[in-house]
Amino acid sequence: MPDKTRRIVVGITGASGALYALHTIRALLANGIQVHLVVSDYGAYVLETETGLSLKGKAFDDGLKERFGEAAVNGNIVRYSNKDLAAEISSGSFETDGMVIVPCSMKTLAGVAQGFAGSLIERAADVTLKEGRKLVLVPRETPLNRIHLKNMLAASEAGAHILPAMPAFYQKPNTIADLTDFIAGRILALFGIEAELFEPWRK
Repeated sequence: MPDKTRRIVVGITGASGALYALHTIRALLANGIQVHLVVSDYGAYVLETETGLSLKGKAFDDGLKERFGEAAVNGNIVRYSNKDLAAEISSGSFETDGMVIVPCSMKTLAGVAQGFAGSLIERAADVTLKEGRKLVLVPRETPLNRIHLKNMLAASEAGAHILPAMPAFYQKPNTIADLTDFIAGRILALFGIEAELFEPWRK
């Protein structure tokens, strides 16, 4: 990238687990990564239901600043409408380090796996795959049926990394934040970012 700014696209969709997204965004910002954020309609609904953060007006930015600090947020989050298929992240000519969809609903998974690209999140994921960039999907559903599993396999065969929201317990978590930080840390590790969000396994 000409300006050497590291950019990662973050998609938030309508599955439970919005805290995983927030902790991932916080970790990316803390490591100097510019976040290009797209939230689906139901992603926004779940985000507000589970975290109290509304996407309306300035409420989202103000909420992030309250959680992460104003300096971390200002100028480092670029937001897009999920309906804006003409957005810069829908083109392979806009360089990024890749994309993570966290949490990834089964609807979005199906769209990505089948190359449907009917929304900006799906289109950006499609672009990420076609350009050979890192795509991380964090599915959040249980139990899984055969269609879900086949779509995960199809996405994996297309080059995506499937990182289920399955936190480990060997780091002896004491809070929900410990569990969500574990997943955020695993996401960042796939992008080669050492975030030190949890203690690694030691014998």
